[in-house]
Amino acid sequence: MTKTTRDNLIDTMIDALQRKGLHGVGLSELLANAGAPKGSLYHHFPGGKTELAVAAIERVGSRAEQAFATLFGLQPDPLDALSTWLQTALGQLQGSAFERGCPLAAIALESGPEDGEIRAALASAFTDIRRALQQQLQRHGYPQPEGLAALFVALYEGGLLQARVAGSSEPLKQAVDTLLLLTRQHRTESQSA
Repeated sequence: MTKTTRDNLIDTMIDALQRKGLHGVGLSELLANAGAPKGSLYHHFPGGKTELAVAAIERVGSRAEQAFATLFGLQPDPLDALSTWLQTALGQLQGSAFERGCPLAAIALESGPEDGEIRAALASAFTDIRRALQQQLQRHGYPQPEGLAALFVALYEGGLLQARVAGSSEPLKQAVDTLLLLTRQHRTESQSA
């Protein structure tokens, strides 16, 4: 299926956000990378860069939810699905020579109080991602699923950030391995109590 100009602009924005963050994205470069004519940005996104960033945030959140649904459908245990998700993210980071982090984190770190639309979209995306994880953890009998979901998202964001800065996968690998081990132990202890 051929992507529309609007979809292409959103995907190009996501890629740019992963590499450069919100303020590092120039509109001319974005349009050139999207292969889109100059007028197309404001045709599809009358609110300009902010509206495009919000659309990119919404797409990233939606894709994460879809990825979870697929992974949780394939794996009997949500921790195995989460491990696969985290390993995939790490593989993408390594494949980009540690240049492509999470676009949500990149935007969140750069946004300020004046970026109300962007922050609202980020809050919604993070809430939806945590809720999707929480539902799966709860369905499989993990104790404190809401807290665990928040912990997994925080580990993902912080681990990717540290791995990107270090140019090494070790910070994320260590955190993932430890959290999965502790979560499984906690579940076993809760079930036997």
